[in-house]
Amino acid sequence: MKRLSIVSAAAVLTLLSACSSTQFFKSAEVHAPAPNPNISLLAPMAEKRETFVATGYAVISIQNHKNPAQQRLLAIRASKLDAYRALTEQVYGQHLDANTTVSDMTVVNDTFRSKVEGVIYGAQLVSITPVSDDTYETTLSLDRAVVQDLRNLYLQQLAMRTR
Repeated sequence: MKRLSIVSAAAVLTLLSACSSTQFFKSAEVHAPAPNPNISLLAPMAEKRETFVATGYAVISIQNHKNPAQQRLLAIRASKLDAYRALTEQVYGQHLDANTTVSDMTVVNDTFRSKVEGVIYGAQLVSITPVSDDTYETTLSLDRAVVQDLRNLYLQQLAMRTR
């Protein structure tokens, strides 16, 4: 009985290993679609929404000027730049660098750095609104077609850097 189960197991293993070497499986591997060089890590991030919207904020009182009117203008400008940063994050993503130091099985130091880099063009200013006595909010939108153009330009620049 023991001999029969060993022979059966050997026969099953032989049959299974033979299946992987048949012409059917080889032809399936040969005819598998080649990877598209245009598809990258950015492709899954292409979203189905028609526009990307980003909002930025800035506090008036912390702006570096003595004149209150100038502080307001600086806050508007800062909130617009914050909105552009948020839009850039949506288009290109955010590079994170983290470092943790452990000593005696205890975390001694934990640091994070964030970097956003990219070019945004074609963004439309939706609104600049005071949301309180001391804060401005700026909202920008960007059409999906423009986002795709920006990503393609970015990928072309990356390809040129690696040459």
